[in-house]
Amino acid sequence: MTRRRILLAVVAVALVVSGLTLARLTAGAGWTFVGDALYAALLYVVVAAISPQAPERTVSVLAFTACAVIEVFQLSGIPARLAQTLPVAALVLGTTFQWTDLLAYALGAAAAGVVDAVSRRATGSSRGAPTTPSGGARRMRPPAGTPSR
Repeated sequence: MTRRRILLAVVAVALVVSGLTLARLTAGAGWTFVGDALYAALLYVVVAAISPQAPERTVSVLAFTACAVIEVFQLSGIPARLAQTLPVAALVLGTTFQWTDLLAYALGAAAAGVVDAVSRRATGSSRGAPTTPSGGARRMRPPAGTPSR
């Protein structure tokens, strides 16, 4: 398992714990919105773990699309019926369609993408490409006419 995947697994656990804690301890539409954004961030982490080399924008779009498909699936009534017999299904699939959930998913997936992009750049990651001469990257040479030390 790569270092990135280990980190993504830790983030996934933190997101699940945060989401479950939020669901248990809070009430209200604002907190539900935050929970939906966390759900999208979790799906971002899952997609990133499956394809760690994928660009952040692609991962964000895929995470949002998965959330949107699940949300639209709620219109069928199948998730609500499934949740009656298997309550944990409500956590994964939800039960009722709400258009505001789509906005929360978009914000959550986009925020996760921004955090991922910033953290990758801060750690020098370039999606698996060589970043040092020993890793196969080209050696940077000073411009012609510049004195070297």
